[in-house]
Amino acid sequence: MRPCIFPPQAAKAVAFGGKLELAFAGGNDLGVGMDGEDATGGWGGVVETGEWAGWRISSSDPFEMHAGPFYMKREPGGGAVCAFRAERKHMNGGEFMHGGCLMTFADYAIFAIAGSALDGGGSVTASMNCEFIDAARVGELIESRGEVVRAGGSLVFIRGQVTTGGRTLLNYSAIIKKVRRKT
Repeated sequence: MRPCIFPPQAAKAVAFGGKLELAFAGGNDLGVGMDGEDATGGWGGVVETGEWAGWRISSSDPFEMHAGPFYMKREPGGGAVCAFRAERKHMNGGEFMHGGCLMTFADYAIFAIAGSALDGGGSVTASMNCEFIDAARVGELIESRGEVVRAGGSLVFIRGQVTTGGRTLLNYSAIIKKVRRKT
């Protein structure tokens, strides 16, 4: 296992025992696996304080940590809800949330929604379709919920929405491809 250091904003959210690094098993040069696969089953530690207390933070994807950070928790029925707080860095020149940010967040959410349908193995986004509905602004709580439409041997089909304050920002549908590691 190799340590991976996150940006300061992420490290504050996932500090364990005062340490700012987390260890991961397998994967690439950073010691992480593909799309959510690491030693903790794809999701990092539980945040203990602040706005995100009780939420999990994805700890294995450096790009998602840079773009977010994004958070996930399971609802009482077992479904996933993902969220993040809109910051200035998420906005475009018109002061609305950048479409690429919304799509990145939706891509993050599909893996949380797929959950156990991924069988704990590696997986990649094979296809994603999005429709932009409304805009988000700095300070808003951005959330995503969805459902697995079908889970087969190698493909998982998901659909969902990104929302804020009861407004739909983005509809999406996606296909996740399960992959086997080459040995």
